[in-house]
Amino acid sequence: MKLSLFYLSVLTLLSFNTFAQSTQPTDLKCEYLTNPIGIDATSPRFIWQLKDDRAGAIQSAYQIFVGTDSLEVKSGKGNVWQTAKINSAKNLVSYQGQALHPFTKYYWTVCLWDKNGKPTKPALIASFETGMMGMQNWKGTWISDDNNIHTKPAAYYRKAFQPKKQIKSARAYIAVAGLYELYINGKKIGNHRLDPMYTRFDRRNLYVTYDVTNQLQNGKNVIGVILGNGWYNFQSKGVWDYERAPWRARPTFCMDIRVTYTDGSVETIASDKSWKTSTGPIIFNSIYTGEHYDARLEKTGWDMPDYDDSKWGSITNRQAPSANIVSQAMQPIRNVDKIAAKSMNKINDSTYVFDLGRNIAGVSQITLNGDSNTVVKLIHAERLYKNGYPDQSNIDYFLDSLTWARDPYGTDIYKLNGKGEETFMPHFNYKGFQYVEVSSNKPIKLTKESLVGYFMHSDVAPVGSINSSSDLINKIWAATNASYLSNLQGYPTDCPQREKNGWTGDAQIASETGMYNFDSITIYEKWLADHRDEQQPNGVLPAIIPTDGWGYEWANGPDWTSTIAIIPWNVYLFYGDTKILSDNYSNIKRYVDHINYLYPTGLTTWGLGDWAPVKSTTPVELTSSVYYYTDVNILAKTAKLFGKKDDYVTYSALAKKIKNAINAKYLNPETGIYAKGNQTEQAVPLYWGIVPDNLKNKVAANLADSVAANNFHIDMGILGAKAILGALSDNGQAQTAYRLASQDTAPSWGWWIVNGATTLYENWNINAKRDISLNHIMFGEIGAWMYKGIAGIKIDETQPGFKNVILSPNFVAGISHFEATHTGPYGQITSSWKRAGNTVNYTVIIPANSTATITFPANKKVYLHGTLIQQNQQYKITSGSYEFEIK
Repeated sequence: MKLSLFYLSVLTLLSFNTFAQSTQPTDLKCEYLTNPIGIDATSPRFIWQLKDDRAGAIQSAYQIFVGTDSLEVKSGKGNVWQTAKINSAKNLVSYQGQALHPFTKYYWTVCLWDKNGKPTKPALIASFETGMMGMQNWKGTWISDDNNIHTKPAAYYRKAFQPKKQIKSARAYIAVAGLYELYINGKKIGNHRLDPMYTRFDRRNLYVTYDVTNQLQNGKNVIGVILGNGWYNFQSKGVWDYERAPWRARPTFCMDIRVTYTDGSVETIASDKSWKTSTGPIIFNSIYTGEHYDARLEKTGWDMPDYDDSKWGSITNRQAPSANIVSQAMQPIRNVDKIAAKSMNKINDSTYVFDLGRNIAGVSQITLNGDSNTVVKLIHAERLYKNGYPDQSNIDYFLDSLTWARDPYGTDIYKLNGKGEETFMPHFNYKGFQYVEVSSNKPIKLTKESLVGYFMHSDVAPVGSINSSSDLINKIWAATNASYLSNLQGYPTDCPQREKNGWTGDAQIASETGMYNFDSITIYEKWLADHRDEQQPNGVLPAIIPTDGWGYEWANGPDWTSTIAIIPWNVYLFYGDTKILSDNYSNIKRYVDHINYLYPTGLTTWGLGDWAPVKSTTPVELTSSVYYYTDVNILAKTAKLFGKKDDYVTYSALAKKIKNAINAKYLNPETGIYAKGNQTEQAVPLYWGIVPDNLKNKVAANLADSVAANNFHIDMGILGAKAILGALSDNGQAQTAYRLASQDTAPSWGWWIVNGATTLYENWNINAKRDISLNHIMFGEIGAWMYKGIAGIKIDETQPGFKNVILSPNFVAGISHFEATHTGPYGQITSSWKRAGNTVNYTVIIPANSTATITFPANKKVYLHGTLIQQNQQYKITSGSYEFEIK
């Protein structure tokens, strides 16, 4: 076999002298990351795309080479794994070669053959590097200072060392319970923020890997680490009980710097008792409220080799926070966008209010001069009082009022050192805000340029775009994306200012919006691992994940914690990758089995229901039972996918039982009305597949009538908002859906925009006294609907990952042009239409290696490049660019 593979690779290379011009494998990724380092996956996934602009382009075969020598891999030889030429269009393949070794860099490439059987141009060489790959490979000890959970100042750590030989390469592996910043020889390492990502610390901890080769030097070096509290040592006091978390302790870390010398030998500089520690200028930090910094306490040069650390204290060894330390293989949080202040209002010589012009999650950075011991407060808020001062009354009610004096909400406190121009940005905190009040105990001079904001979020790549003739629709889409990103902080959250909790209901509602717009699979894979950490043996999940224990008793019914099934299923549909379903299969099964045990009739009252409605209310039993059905239905389909025949039969029967029970109790088959017939009661069964096929049109018509009767305004909460637009547009009522989505008077998405919103709100009533965060994602399904309901870009469940794209555009009145693009696993899909009198010009672009099925409006003539095509509603196309006219 090895001999035949060798000859095949030689023949492959020879044949590449006659490769198909302009075609090539591109966008090579490993574990959905570009050339990652420090991964623990034993069978990493390889992903690529075929660049081939020719009509009907398809990959007919592939061959993968993996090895430790880049030149050999480039020449077509993999000493670790080398497949045969495999006749397949697959572009997602898991490694199946020799066992991977820790701390090893592997190179890989893929050779492709086009639709004519000709080889394409060779791909560029990609790489991945393994990390620890097991707890047994750590050399360092978990260390801390000897302070306790009540100590406010952050701990600083340093270690001096001198390499023994000439350095070839060096990697830093750091695991932290809490947050950290890493420095070497005076330079901060990397541009991540708030590392490591939040997990259930007593069950799983993440480590991060850095290439620090260029930061080390001959002679003496110094490593510096600052630890922040994060969610590990919660020193604020709110209603979520984080100050009583079972894991709570003084932050701690473990680190190995693994230095490889040019002679092949290895030395590890590890965390141990030889390190030294002190406190510094960060005198308080809370992920929830703010950071206090006294610049007079700065230890200049503390992370440099020539610093005198003789007065620094000794180290305390600590127990590892958990027995599961794994790689953080995901996109990190970064300062993604720098936002200049739009305006500045000088209230007096010591008070200024800055307006960024948009609502963000992140931090502010101020640059100023002043006398030593001048105290500056930076108060962050989403709105202003009429007198121009920040108004936090919409978000501050969950913080214990007794702590306000020492720990004010959304506020950083900075004491100047008086040594000239100073710049401050918090290290271990983020906030949700648009406005910043800068006040001081002495007069200071500021300009509009003195303060900037940084939009912080998981740095996921954009993969979608919307552009239409409606400025309102464009702004709603942008606001939805801004709220999605504001609430993507290594896990999906509800809001960035008040709670920062991983509310499950908000996340399942927004998951399609997220994946149409951003490449967020690594965040969801990490978050589903958090689910597995939090799930009780009987299958119960908490309402917020991760959690300190809050949420197992309230808000965690199937309408919220269906994340365990819905998000893995959506990831599978968007990426065509079964891994997340496989990882969570037993968890989904335990979850639905527990509901079946508690509610054997098929109907369940467990859940929150249609949260935050306008006025109409819906029985919790109806909405929760529909979500229960959805979970069971996903489990049955997953069982079929994995060839688990007994499970498929069992859960298909259970799904049918639940559906029948819902319809028996709530559906009037004569009228097509569910329950009382309000918007949520009609939309939720229709959207999630409860309605019998022969009644779908009637139920949809009743839903449209209900919307019209309400003058095309919203009358529902978050579960109804998830369902209503799709329920209408998928069932012949797209015009009603568009009128609802584009409404600009209260209550509506557009009403928020008319009133200046740049993000989505928590409440339809913008004058509500509470539950009125101005940056919530729970009403965010509208972003996904724009792709599905207007552009018509949908997933073919039988060929997931957009292998075959379903296109069913709706040419709604009220807009003259609509264009959507989505870059899926095979490349960019475009669905764009423009009205010209009575004709609609429809442009479609399908990427190489995929196909599409288009559904055109009934009773219309359709022309392709000027030629009348067959008069049926469905039309199948291969990859390429197409211009249709619909008359």
